[in-house]
Formats: sequence, structure tokens, C-alpha cells
Amino acid sequence: MRLSAARLQHLRPHVRRPNYDRAAVTPGIVHLGLGAFHRAHQAVMTEAVLRAGARDWGILAASLRSPATRDALCPQGGLYTFAEREDGTERLQVIGALRGVHVAPEDPEALLAAMSAPTTRIVSLTVTEKGYCHDPASGALDESHPDIRHDLALPVAPRSAPGFLVEALRRRRAAGTPPFTVLSCDNLPANGATTRAITARLAALQDPDLGAWIAGEVAFPCTMVDRIVPATTEEDRARIDAALGLQDAWPVVGEGFRQWVIEDHFPGGRPEWEMAGAQFTADVAAFELAKLRMLNGAHSALAYLGYLAGHGTVAEAAADPLFAAYLEAFWAEVMPNLAPPPGLDLRDYAAQLLARFRNRALRHQTSQIAMDGSQKLPQRLLGTIRAALAEGLPVGCLVLGVAGWMRYMVGVDEAGGAIHLRDPMIAEISRACAPGLADPAALADRLLAIPAIFGEDLPRHPVFRPAVQAALAGLVARGSRAALREALG
Repeated sequence: MRLSAARLQHLRPHVRRPNYDRAAVTPGIVHLGLGAFHRAHQAVMTEAVLRAGARDWGILAASLRSPATRDALCPQGGLYTFAEREDGTERLQVIGALRGVHVAPEDPEALLAAMSAPTTRIVSLTVTEKGYCHDPASGALDESHPDIRHDLALPVAPRSAPGFLVEALRRRRAAGTPPFTVLSCDNLPANGATTRAITARLAALQDPDLGAWIAGEVAFPCTMVDRIVPATTEEDRARIDAALGLQDAWPVVGEGFRQWVIEDHFPGGRPEWEMAGAQFTADVAAFELAKLRMLNGAHSALAYLGYLAGHGTVAEAAADPLFAAYLEAFWAEVMPNLAPPPGLDLRDYAAQLLARFRNRALRHQTSQIAMDGSQKLPQRLLGTIRAALAEGLPVGCLVLGVAGWMRYMVGVDEAGGAIHLRDPMIAEISRACAPGLADPAALADRLLAIPAIFGEDLPRHPVFRPAVQAALAGLVARGSRAALREALG
């Protein structure tokens, strides 16, 4: 039997389920980007608010691309299972916070109507870095992006996340409806400020007054989100179905740890997410930087180098003594460039991260983390490298992570097998990688010459450029394990 509201009574006794009347819940949030992370993080924390008695913070979610999640969840009335896993334990909860699902390309007008409704007070986003249609090196709107060009030509039927924000805000302004708060939950530096700049610029290209109004009147609080959420596998589905006693077409899996730090700026009101563990603050920057550089940076470096060494998951790589030693050395290069947020000891944080990475209950694929590297490197690795170079500090392990990305993007692993590459800049990257591995220094130079990733400064830096060339040459000549040993001395 398929999971549905009418069949909740058939769930096994240990499965937590909604304790409230879902029909009485009205949507106050529209969420763009209905992926696994949102369903395992923000929706789970919103569920706690609904369980506590709130009835005006249901979620209308939208996929901006594929109908797959809608097709899986709509027959279930928006219900799905969250499986929280630590080594040896699993806790299942059916989440009821989703009150509807849109597929933007099928009916953009329906999504715009939901975003324009006076009851919508927050529009949140988990569209990944590439979903912002921006230049990852500068953070500015990519005005040549195909979706942005479309949205400028036909703003009433947008394709991009910024396009939907602009058109919905334009409609609200014209109707005299207060603007919603825009809540980015993606791994962008200063994600609220970055989203404001991108959205206001797109609006200004259409109407300068609208751009100025968005920049000055719409709230874009910054956030930091943290929970490891691997892609759901068929094995996960089978195991969860057996534990539920019902079939769930698209459950999600995540670790027990979760963190959400949010700048407290919501003119239209907000859910009491603090009851679910969210932390509200006046300044998110220190939390965000620590997470981007220590967790996300280490994740990316581990993904590229671990994949090349034959490790299919983060847990496998982090359990390898050589890679564990590399992570320790990596974090030792990162920490001198960070001012820790209040109450956080960076060494304790690093130890906690290593334990989380080793969680064998989560089969977080290195290939999943490796995708979209062009959008991730600037904030995860290159920002730390710039800060360290400015202080004359070591960058060897950080640079090895960048060289690992370069070696990975050639598309052939160390055993000669093909790598399935996924990146929004794949055409430009593939042209740079086409000559192959015969001349690693030239390969490094061609990739460094992509300004949207590396900017104009790093390719000319007298320390960085030769360090990348040497690291890539070592990876090509001796493989990732030997390169790690050399980096560790």
C-alpha cells in the first residue's frame, strides 16, 4: 500500500507521524527547489513548528526543472518519510509540512500566483549554487545566462529562480501587497546579500525603479544550513518501505546532526524555528564562513581526491587513515584564516566533522559532492586560499584539493575508467581539458584561465599558479594516494 493520509494508521508503531490536522494548515512559505536537502532540513524543522500548534506555516514547494519529485509525492498527498541515520540506529518520521507541489516549467503562472498571494510571507530557496545564474567568482548576475536572457525577454513566464522572485515581487508591489522575505538556504557566501544583489540587478534591467525597490525594501536575511543529506538510493527505499509497512516513493535520508543559523530579519513574520533548534542572530557571517571553508571545503577536496583513489563514499574515504590525516592537515591550513563564531572551538569542530564524515549509515557518494565544482570552488576553497596567501600562510593541502578538481574534470579516473561529469560550465571546462594529461602545467593554465571560477588574480599569483601546476603534475604522475603522502611530508 502507498503512503497517504488515509493510511497513516497502517504505519508501524515506531514511526512518528503528523499529530495535527493537515487540512487546517495554510501555506505561509513557498519554497523553490524541492530537493532532498530541503525535505530533510527546513521542512523537518517546519514540521516541528506545526506539531507545536502553528497552522499558518505550511509549505508550497516547487521544482524549477523536473516533475519527478511532484510525481512521487502528489499521490501521497505530499507526505514522505525522513530517515535519520547514525551508525547502528535509524529513526523514521513522516513529514506533513508540504501542502502542495508545483512544477514551474509546466505552469509558471500557478507558481507566480502562489508567490504573489498575500498569505505567502516567506519564499525560501535551495536551488544549489548554479540555480542563481550568477558568476561564482564575483557573485554578480550572469546576464548572458540563457535563463536570464529568457526572463528579460519574457518576464511574465520566467524560468530562473531570480526571474520568479522578480516577477512575483513586481506583482506584489503593483497590488500594494507587502513583499515576502527571501530566504536563501544555499551555500553561497553571504547568501542573503548575494541573492539580493542578483535579484535587484535582474529587476533593474527590466525596470530601474523596481530594482531600487527590491534592493531597499525586500528582506534577504543570511543563513547557514548544515545537515549531510545523501541522495536516496533504491536500497534506501526498500529498507524504509519495510520499516514503514507502506510504500514511500521518495523518502529522504540524513544524519542526526542539523544546524540552521538565521539572520533575524522577517518583516512579515516567521515560524518559531528555534523550537526545532534553529539559532537566530544578528550576524551569520562567522558561522557561514566556518561551515563553507571547513565542512564544504573539506567535502569537495575529499570528494575529488577520494574518488580518484577509488573511494565511492565520504565515509570510506574519511575512514582511510591517509585521507583522515589529509583532512587534519587541510583543516590546519583553514583555521588560521577564520574568526570562530561565538561558542565554537574550531579544533573541536574539526573533530566533529571527521566523526560526521565517517558515519557509515550515510552512503554519501563522492561523485554527488563532486558535481558542479565550478560553482563550488570559489567559496569552498579559493576564498580560503586567497586569505592564506595574503598572510603568507601554507596552502599545500588546499591547492591539492583544487588540483584534484582539475584532474577529475579530465573525465578519466586513475584506473582508466570514464567519469560521469556534471557541471553547468562543462562545455568550457571540457574544451580546456580536451588535450588531456600529457602536459599537466598547460592543463592547469587552461583551467586557471576561466575567470568565472578563478577570477583575474589567482592565475597571476606567483605562489598559487606554480603550486597548482606542481600538485596537478604529482596527481597525474603518481596518483592521488602518493600525492597525499607528499603533501603530508
